[in-house]
Amino acid sequence: MTLRQFAGLGALLSLVMPGLALAEEAAPVLNSGDTAWMLTATALVLFMTIPGLALFYGGMVRSKNVLSVMMQCFAITGLISVLWVIYGYSMAFDTTGMEQGVVNFNSFVGGLSKAFLAGVTPASLTSPTALFPEAVFITFQMTFAIITPALIVGAFAERMKFSAMLIFMGVWFTLVYAPIAHMVWSGNGGLMWDWGVLDFAGGTVVHINAGIAGLVACLVLGKRKGFPTTPMAPHNLGYTLMGAAMLWIGWFGFNAGSAAAANGTAGMAMLVTQIATAAAALGWMFAEWLTHGKPSALGIASGVVAGLVAVTPAAGTVGPMGALVIGLVAGVVCYFCATSLKRKLGYDDSLDAFGVHGIGGIVGAILTGVFAAPALGGFGTVTDIGAQVWIQAKGVGFTVIYTAIVTYLILKVLDLVMGLRVNEEEEAVGLDLAQHNERGYNL
Repeated sequence: MTLRQFAGLGALLSLVMPGLALAEEAAPVLNSGDTAWMLTATALVLFMTIPGLALFYGGMVRSKNVLSVMMQCFAITGLISVLWVIYGYSMAFDTTGMEQGVVNFNSFVGGLSKAFLAGVTPASLTSPTALFPEAVFITFQMTFAIITPALIVGAFAERMKFSAMLIFMGVWFTLVYAPIAHMVWSGNGGLMWDWGVLDFAGGTVVHINAGIAGLVACLVLGKRKGFPTTPMAPHNLGYTLMGAAMLWIGWFGFNAGSAAAANGTAGMAMLVTQIATAAAALGWMFAEWLTHGKPSALGIASGVVAGLVAVTPAAGTVGPMGALVIGLVAGVVCYFCATSLKRKLGYDDSLDAFGVHGIGGIVGAILTGVFAAPALGGFGTVTDIGAQVWIQAKGVGFTVIYTAIVTYLILKVLDLVMGLRVNEEEEAVGLDLAQHNERGYNL
């Protein structure tokens, strides 16, 4: 190479290399399609709580308590939204001090570097691979944090003081929801993340968590006055069916939105959600039809929710036929747990928060380990089904034990300090009048 040629090559490199360096260091660019989908999914998940869950639960209680249940859903939405931005988001998703394979304090709960949403601006993106605003991710995850404690309301409906409920939910969110979300979803270094627990959209974080907390709550508070001898039929099943329909629609945001992109995983999550939900609705309906002689509207609505719950942890990895099996199993198992098992054990889970969400979440979490395997039509990376089922069971077991113990301690302390339950006269009058001085119906 001549001196002139070498000089020319040097000049060319001097022009090209800075451009390559700039390209390598260039900031990620927002993806408008992913952003639009995540904005939509976020609205759909909020729609699940208000009005979806408020109507679903509101229709199942007696008329004297309809406003109290709806009020609890709205108050929880406000409370958790505020706590989420103050410290909840940081506790759940701050990754400071985390290292894959290393178990330390930050494997269980995040730090406070994101408290009060420090550093979040309109230009903040979630990550180099999920290119939509961090503000949208914060709001999307906030809607999950809102609905989880709201689900617990169904277990103690018609007997808990509103003031005690608010404090319980705030403390429970802090000590139970945020740590479990961190352990499962925060990434490398998170306890259950490192175990390899598969929970695409919240089977563990949301449903087992809420279901177990609900079971503990109904046991600590005790049975409603007159249960089980006094008839306590739902006062408006039309509300319940409308609420179930809203949950069904909103759940597409819940599951497909958890893909964090407008991509093939989101599309498949939507499809398997529909399949599992339909199968569970039919499974519950036919199980009830065979055992009681007639199918009921309450039954099919409950079956819908059972299917939605069960497919949630599997939505990102299961195939269509796996979803069909998960839905059918969940519908039948949840039916018997919400009816026969509850009657046999005698606990007063008012609106079957444990029977549907706790049991459905456990069924879905375990079966995710089976049907995420490509050998059974799944789209996960599971090659050893037995090993993955063990991992899923370990995640379920840890969540059940942790949630049960901490929930029990919170409730017992609150009961000692302020009391949890309304008195007998207030319970007889109904919480609408006793706690809010309002009636759902003024005739």
